Amino acid sequence: MEAENRDFKYFMQDVSKVYIGARYSYGEMMELEHLPFKLKAILSHYILKDVSGDTTPENHIFYMRDTDLSYMVYKQLKAGFKMSFPFLNKKGTWQYKSEYHTIEEIVHNETWKAQMDTIVVEEVVITKLQIMMMSL
Repeated sequence: MEAENRDFKYFMQDVSKVYIGARYSYGEMMELEHLPFKLKAILSHYILKDVSGDTTPENHIFYMRDTDLSYMVYKQLKAGFKMSFPFLNKKGTWQYKSEYHTIEEIVHNETWKAQMDTIVVEEVVITKLQIMMMSL
């Protein structure tokens, strides 16, 4: 199980985006050395007021409501979530298909909430421009 978690515990950034593995807890994200300071401030000021530090985005998004402060923050940041959905291929074996979705799509999709145990949330993607534009 720990090896599985490490597959989705990473932080990367390029010129325009920040990529965070969805199995990091919010508390662990706050300890990441290279996570942009303003993103840490946003997490601390808004997200951690809704949930505890040991919550992961992977678990958080399926229980989120469109009235939650966290939802509004993710929506303002235009966060994308890379999700893998299981499907049965032509040979009759299970495979996963990865897709990016917005927080609005996730929160308003009751089918995904019912299947959350089979859906793998891999990463959170936020553009640096949206981070800079967010006010505290």
